[in-house]
Amino acid sequence: MSDTLGSMIAAARSTVPEVPPAEAYDAQQRDEVHLIIDVREPQEFDDEHVRKSVNFPRGVLELRADAQAPSADATLAAGKSKRIILYCTKSPGARSLLAAQTLQNMGYDSVEVLGGGLNAWTEAGLPVERASS
Repeated sequence: MSDTLGSMIAAARSTVPEVPPAEAYDAQQRDEVHLIIDVREPQEFDDEHVRKSVNFPRGVLELRADAQAPSADATLAAGKSKRIILYCTKSPGARSLLAAQTLQNMGYDSVEVLGGGLNAWTEAGLPVERASS
Protein backbone atom coordinates (compact mmCIF):
# COMPACT_ATOMS: atom_id res chain seq x y z
CA MET A 1 0.00 0.00 0.00
CA SER A 2 1.31 3.46 -0.85
CA ASP A 3 1.43 6.43 1.50
CA THR A 4 -1.21 9.11 1.42
CA LEU A 5 -0.76 12.67 2.57
CA GLY A 6 -2.77 11.81 5.67
CA SER A 7 -0.58 8.83 6.54
CA MET A 8 2.58 10.86 5.93
CA ILE A 9 1.35 13.64 8.23
CA ALA A 10 0.34 11.11 10.89
CA ALA A 11 3.79 9.50 10.75
CA ALA A 12 5.49 12.89 11.06
CA ARG A 13 3.21 13.93 13.92
CA SER A 14 4.21 10.77 15.82
CA THR A 15 7.92 11.68 15.75
CA VAL A 16 8.02 15.48 15.74
CA PRO A 17 7.38 17.32 19.02
CA GLU A 18 5.12 20.37 19.01
CA VAL A 19 6.01 23.48 21.01
CA PRO A 20 3.42 26.12 22.02
CA PRO A 21 4.04 29.65 20.69
CA ALA A 22 4.69 31.24 24.11
CA GLU A 23 7.24 28.55 24.96
CA ALA A 24 8.95 28.96 21.58
CA TYR A 25 9.09 32.73 22.04
CA ASP A 26 10.51 32.43 25.57
CA ALA A 27 13.14 29.95 24.35
CA GLN A 28 14.02 32.29 21.50
CA GLN A 29 14.44 35.18 23.94
CA ARG A 30 16.74 33.06 26.13
CA ASP A 31 18.85 32.11 23.07
CA GLU A 32 17.87 28.45 23.47
CA VAL A 33 16.78 28.15 19.85
CA HIS A 34 19.34 27.90 17.07
CA LEU A 35 16.86 28.78 14.32
CA ILE A 36 13.17 29.33 13.80
CA ILE A 37 12.50 28.33 10.21
CA ASP A 38 9.50 29.42 8.17
CA VAL A 39 8.94 26.71 5.55
CA ARG A 40 6.33 28.66 3.60
CA GLU A 41 6.97 30.23 0.21
CA PRO A 42 9.00 33.47 -0.01
CA GLN A 43 5.96 35.68 -0.75
CA GLU A 44 4.17 34.33 2.32
CA PHE A 45 7.29 35.00 4.39
CA ASP A 46 7.62 38.51 2.96
CA ASP A 47 4.01 39.29 3.88
CA GLU A 48 4.41 38.29 7.54
CA HIS A 49 6.73 36.08 9.58
CA VAL A 50 7.94 35.38 13.10
CA ARG A 51 10.49 37.99 14.09
CA LYS A 52 14.06 36.67 13.77
CA SER A 53 12.96 33.66 11.71
CA VAL A 54 14.58 32.56 8.46
CA ASN A 55 12.85 31.37 5.32
CA PHE A 56 13.75 28.00 3.84
CA PRO A 57 10.74 26.88 1.79
CA ARG A 58 9.98 23.20 2.15
CA GLY A 59 10.88 22.61 -1.49
CA VAL A 60 14.53 23.62 -0.96
CA LEU A 61 15.05 22.67 2.67
CA GLU A 62 17.23 19.63 1.93
CA LEU A 63 19.49 21.76 -0.28
CA ARG A 64 20.00 24.23 2.57
CA ALA A 65 20.34 21.61 5.32
CA ASP A 66 22.95 19.32 3.75
CA ALA A 67 26.43 20.69 4.41
CA GLN A 68 27.68 18.96 1.23
CA ALA A 69 25.15 20.68 -1.06
CA PRO A 70 26.42 23.62 -3.11
CA SER A 71 23.55 25.79 -1.81
CA ALA A 72 23.88 24.73 1.84
CA ASP A 73 23.17 27.30 4.51
CA ALA A 74 26.14 27.26 6.88
CA THR A 75 24.09 28.28 9.93
CA LEU A 76 21.48 25.58 9.40
CA ALA A 77 23.99 22.89 8.46
CA ALA A 78 26.05 23.65 11.58
CA GLY A 79 23.02 23.22 13.82
CA LYS A 80 22.39 19.48 13.61
CA SER A 81 22.53 19.06 17.38
CA LYS A 82 20.85 22.37 18.22
CA ARG A 83 17.19 23.23 18.80
CA ILE A 84 15.36 24.15 15.61
CA ILE A 85 11.69 25.10 15.39
CA LEU A 86 9.82 25.01 12.09
CA TYR A 87 6.48 26.54 11.24
CA CYS A 88 4.03 27.13 8.46
CA THR A 89 0.67 28.88 8.55
CA LYS A 90 -1.34 26.77 10.95
CA SER A 91 -1.86 23.83 13.22
CA PRO A 92 1.15 22.48 12.64
CA GLY A 93 0.39 21.87 9.03
CA ALA A 94 1.66 19.47 6.46
CA ARG A 95 4.55 21.66 5.38
CA SER A 96 6.10 22.13 8.82
CA LEU A 97 5.54 18.55 9.94
CA LEU A 98 6.98 17.02 6.78
CA ALA A 99 9.88 19.47 6.77
CA ALA A 100 10.67 18.67 10.41
CA GLN A 101 10.57 14.96 9.70
CA THR A 102 12.93 15.52 6.76
CA LEU A 103 15.43 17.25 9.04
CA GLN A 104 15.13 14.40 11.53
CA ASN A 105 15.83 11.94 8.70
CA MET A 106 18.90 14.02 7.81
CA GLY A 107 20.28 13.62 11.34
CA TYR A 108 19.04 16.77 13.03
CA ASP A 109 18.56 15.92 16.71
CA SER A 110 16.31 18.58 18.19
CA VAL A 111 13.62 19.54 15.69
CA GLU A 112 10.17 20.78 16.73
CA VAL A 113 7.16 22.36 15.07
CA LEU A 114 5.38 25.47 16.27
CA GLY A 115 1.98 24.54 17.63
CA GLY A 116 -0.70 26.39 15.69
CA GLY A 117 1.87 27.82 13.29
CA LEU A 118 2.05 31.50 12.44
CA ASN A 119 -1.68 31.89 13.08
CA ALA A 120 -1.31 30.88 16.74
CA TRP A 121 1.85 32.98 17.12
CA THR A 122 0.05 36.13 15.95
CA GLU A 123 -3.09 35.30 17.95
CA ALA A 124 -0.86 35.13 21.05
CA GLY A 125 0.31 38.67 20.31
CA LEU A 126 3.91 37.61 19.76
CA PRO A 127 6.16 39.76 17.56
CA VAL A 128 6.04 39.44 13.79
CA GLU A 129 7.61 41.31 10.94
CA ARG A 130 5.40 42.44 8.09
CA ALA A 131 6.09 43.74 4.61
CA SER A 132 5.11 47.23 5.77
CA SER A 133 7.43 47.01 8.82
